[in-house]
Amino acid sequence: EGEALAAAEKVAELLDRYDLSLGDVEMRQAPCGTLAFESRHRKRVPLDDCIGAVAVFCDCRVWREKGAEGGHAYVFFGLRADIEAAAALAEMVDDAVRTELGRYKNSTEYKRFRHQDRHIANSSFALGMVAMIGDRLMAMKAARDDAKRGTGRDLVVLKRSVVEAEFEKLNLVTNEASGSGRMVLPEAYDAGDAAGSSFAVE
Repeated sequence: EGEALAAAEKVAELLDRYDLSLGDVEMRQAPCGTLAFESRHRKRVPLDDCIGAVAVFCDCRVWREKGAEGGHAYVFFGLRADIEAAAALAEMVDDAVRTELGRYKNSTEYKRFRHQDRHIANSSFALGMVAMIGDRLMAMKAARDDAKRGTGRDLVVLKRSVVEAEFEKLNLVTNEASGSGRMVLPEAYDAGDAAGSSFAVE
């Protein structure tokens, strides 16, 4: 899993380098678009709890809609390079959570759960992991933005204004996800949280 966020860090580095190569006029004239991400797996991972962080990390907006396969698709909106990076990062997180969950299911701690509790243990682990990854991405983004401000051009504000202005033109009505009062097994959630913590960036 460490490789996935290390890859995310590399993607961010390339995006930031691309931003720096754009002049202010080019940035303002860059076209925005959409790109949908829908997991290729049937069973869902609770990406709702970190998909907003993925979008922020890649300077995008995101919303959820019905996908072509009948499941939920996340639609990223922003500059082309950014939405492509966001979709790739979402897939990396999705794959990493599934990999770590598979490992967790073979652990001694998991086998202590009663059979009827294992479904909740699975969702608790995944929730803990994506929540931690979301926190890590937000911290990384804050550090990247601080570094950009040191260049003398406030690319953060400029790009945000470009994306927000184009987003407003869509006239979309989006609903914020609200807490669902999900039942969580603390031990499984903490195991997922630990797995997310080891999702090393450096």
